[in-house]
Amino acid sequence: MTTTVPLTPVPLPNLGHAFERYLLDDIVPFWMDHALDPRGGLNTCIGDDGSVISRDKFMWSQLRAIYTFSALYNYIEPRQQWLDTAAGLVQFCARHGRDEQGRWVFRVSPEGRLIEGAISIGTDSFALLGLCEYYRASGDAAALRLARDTYDSVTHRLWLPGPYPLAPYEIPPGLDAHAISMAFSLAFHELALVTKDDGIGRAALACAVKVMDRFRQPQRRALVEFVHLDGALEDSPPGRAVVPGHAIESMWFQIHQFQHHGMKDRIRQCLECLRWHMELGWDQQYGGLRLGLDLDGKEPIYWKFHDAKLWWPQTEALYALQLAHAISGEPWCLDWYWRLHRIAFTHYPVPGHGEWRQRLDRQFRPFDAVVALPVKDPFHLPRALMLMIRLLRA
Repeated sequence: MTTTVPLTPVPLPNLGHAFERYLLDDIVPFWMDHALDPRGGLNTCIGDDGSVISRDKFMWSQLRAIYTFSALYNYIEPRQQWLDTAAGLVQFCARHGRDEQGRWVFRVSPEGRLIEGAISIGTDSFALLGLCEYYRASGDAAALRLARDTYDSVTHRLWLPGPYPLAPYEIPPGLDAHAISMAFSLAFHELALVTKDDGIGRAALACAVKVMDRFRQPQRRALVEFVHLDGALEDSPPGRAVVPGHAIESMWFQIHQFQHHGMKDRIRQCLECLRWHMELGWDQQYGGLRLGLDLDGKEPIYWKFHDAKLWWPQTEALYALQLAHAISGEPWCLDWYWRLHRIAFTHYPVPGHGEWRQRLDRQFRPFDAVVALPVKDPFHLPRALMLMIRLLRA
C-alpha cells in the first residue's frame, strides 16, 4: 500500500479524501497493470502480487468488472480509459457470455470458448448490475437491450418452483435461498431506475420484501440463509446457517431501494438487522467478522470456512455502517465502523502491490484454499470504496 489510510478516527470528509486517493493510487492501478487481457476480458485468477495463475474467465467476474469500471467513470472521474475498459468487457461478454437460451454461462476459456454453462443464476444478477451501470456511462442502447433480455430470461426462470442453480454454492433440496432474493432485489432495482419501468420496479420491491419478511427472523435477531419453499423455518444445519456479512450486505441493498420508495419503517428494520449481525458475527477474541455461524451455536456449522475472515464481509460492513450513520446519526454505527476499519486496514492491504488479501483465517493469517471461486476480482473492495466516497462527499 502506498496511500496512507488513517487507522484511528478522523473527520469524515478527511476519510473520504483518503479513500479517494487509495482507490485511484492503489486499487485501480492494480487491475489496470495486471489484469487486462489483450484477447478480451479480464484475467481474474491472479495472485496478490498480480501474477496470473489461470487465464480462464469466470463470467461472474467479467460482469462484475463491467460494473466497477463503469461506476468509476460515473461517480469518481469520467476517464475515457475506464469507459473504454468497460466497453471492451461488454463486447467480450456479449460475444461469449450467454447460451442459446439467453442464460449467462459460468466459465469460458481465455478466448471465450465455453467451459461451464449456465450453472448459476447469480451470474445473471451481475450481468444486470454491470450492464445497467455501463448504460449510465455510455448510453449504449444495445447494452440496455441486453439487460432487458437478461431480465426476461431471469424472471421466466424465477416463476418456476425453486431451488435454482447457484454455483459455486448449493441450495439444499426443498429450500429457498436468501441469496436469490437478495441479488435480484438490487439488480432489478437498478434496471428499474435506468428503464423507469414500473413493472420491473414492482419485481424489485417484491424481492426486497421477501428478504425482510421471509429470511429476516426478528424473534431470533438474525437473518437465515435458507427457509422452506413455503417460508417455514428448517431446524437443520443449513436451516440454522447465518452468514453475517451476507446479511449486512443485503441490508444496504434493501436500504437503497426503501430510500427510493420513502419506506422509513422498512429502513429502520434494516438498520436493526445490520446491528444484529455486527454483534453476531464479530469475533470477540481476534476482531473482524467471521464468515458463518449456526444460529443455535451447534456443531458442525453448515457454512464452509465459517471461521475465516474473508475480505468481502469486512468491505460490505464498512459501507453499510457508514450508510447507517448517515441515515440515523446513531453513535453505534461509527463505533462499530472504526473498530472494523482499524482491523481491515491493518490486516488486508498487500504492501507494495495494492488491492487486498482475500482469504485470511480467524487469526488473520493468509491461506491458499479456494473459497467459492479461485478468483480475485475488482468488485467488493472498489465498490465499497466508491460508495463510501460518494456518501462522504455528500
